[in-house]
Amino acid sequence: MWIPEDSEIRSLHERVAPTREAFESVWTHCEIVCRIAEQLLDRLDLDVNADLVRAGCLLHDIGVYRLYGRDGVLDHANYIRHGLLGHELLRAEGFPEYLCRFCSCHTGVGVTHADILDQGLPLPPGDYVARTGEESLVMYADKFHSKKSPPVFVSAAAYAASVGRFGPDKVERFGTMVATYGEPDLLALSATTGHAVVG
Repeated sequence: MWIPEDSEIRSLHERVAPTREAFESVWTHCEIVCRIAEQLLDRLDLDVNADLVRAGCLLHDIGVYRLYGRDGVLDHANYIRHGLLGHELLRAEGFPEYLCRFCSCHTGVGVTHADILDQGLPLPPGDYVARTGEESLVMYADKFHSKKSPPVFVSAAAYAASVGRFGPDKVERFGTMVATYGEPDLLALSATTGHAVVG
């Protein structure tokens, strides 16, 4: 199984980022999600490939760059598409499917065919859900950090309240993940990044 080095992934980010500011936002977020996942891996006995998790964390949001306009403004209305755009970008770069899926299968706690139809989401009908332990861990770690300006860490309680607007099944799914993985130490991460913790 081929897993790219961090330096290769960073070079790809730098090449496809439309601006330095976009790169700093997305790459910093991806690095932080990686730190969250590694923190969880350090204290759990999970049957996952840690190197694959790391690559997945560093790649998962690369599609966000495709949502920046020429004016440097992010298209928030179509943000739900960033995972699929990342999958397409990595595929076009020759990345294998097991890496592309980290992009398309990390949004929320999984986007299902029913979600797309019920909510009228601008995505091709399908199930964009984590299928492997590595995909699930990357999806979970991503929930605890937001790229908003300024970037912040998000507590489990705050994320559960936020995802509740998409239905009780999403809250239940997130609760199962919290029970499986536990909560990361966001205060320790906040102390080293300067990003506040909300919730």
